[in-house]
Amino acid sequence: MSRSVGEALTDLRGRLTAAGIENPAREARLIVAAALGIGHDRVGVMQPDPLPEPAEDHLSAMAARRCGREPLSHILGLRAFYEHEFRVTSDVLDPRPETEVLVRAALAVPFERVMDLGTGSGCILLSMLAERPNALGVGTDVSEAALTVAAENAERLGLAHRVTMKVSDWFEQVEGCFDLIVSNPPYIAAADMAALDPELTYEPRVALTDEADGLTAYRAIVAAAPTFLNAKGWLMVETGWTQGPQVAVLFQEAGFESVKILPDLDGRDRVVQGCMRHEAK
Repeated sequence: MSRSVGEALTDLRGRLTAAGIENPAREARLIVAAALGIGHDRVGVMQPDPLPEPAEDHLSAMAARRCGREPLSHILGLRAFYEHEFRVTSDVLDPRPETEVLVRAALAVPFERVMDLGTGSGCILLSMLAERPNALGVGTDVSEAALTVAAENAERLGLAHRVTMKVSDWFEQVEGCFDLIVSNPPYIAAADMAALDPELTYEPRVALTDEADGLTAYRAIVAAAPTFLNAKGWLMVETGWTQGPQVAVLFQEAGFESVKILPDLDGRDRVVQGCMRHEAK
């Protein structure tokens, strides 16, 4: 006899707890919903119902992947970020809530042309463009596979006509000037990689670490950005929670004004921003 949806939910919650998953109840509900092909808000009312055999097989496969610490977004194929859901694969970083600080900071300044360096899934750039219907954007990445994911997300959100995806090592293939440049570059020091959560082993290492001290990308971006910014243009970057002061110094040395470190919801340093008040070089 097949087990009920409620029994499957309880069992999965226990397995996820044993695997060290941080929010097992929430994730169990999302996985069961995906197995059934329903919205997660309907799982509760379906708990007395028997779990169909196809759903049982699908659930078993997804549960094994998550207990192996594969990110839930990879299993479900989508990740909620800011106001939208984005397709996510192992070719891009899994969008994280703290990165929404960068989106909110960017939307607090005027821009018509924006560039996202290392765009990955495109979640930052596309979230911004969705809120600014007259703005145009450029997303760059060294990974063609990542740009394919970003382009798919642009199509899903109806923004493909306002964004250009370009293979580029930071500014290498970029032309023109922008009102705003944003980036969430690889900032984890190589020495810190071994201590990270198992889920991060499923994400592209090149998007996580510079294989050095974690500041290599900031040095390159901040030094070159003035050439690509319009007068009164802004540069904003996400940082690790200990890196704010060091990155702020790089901004000041490059001639940026109104340099500020912004905290995330936990009160940790998360974004450094600065304005290029003089004419761009």
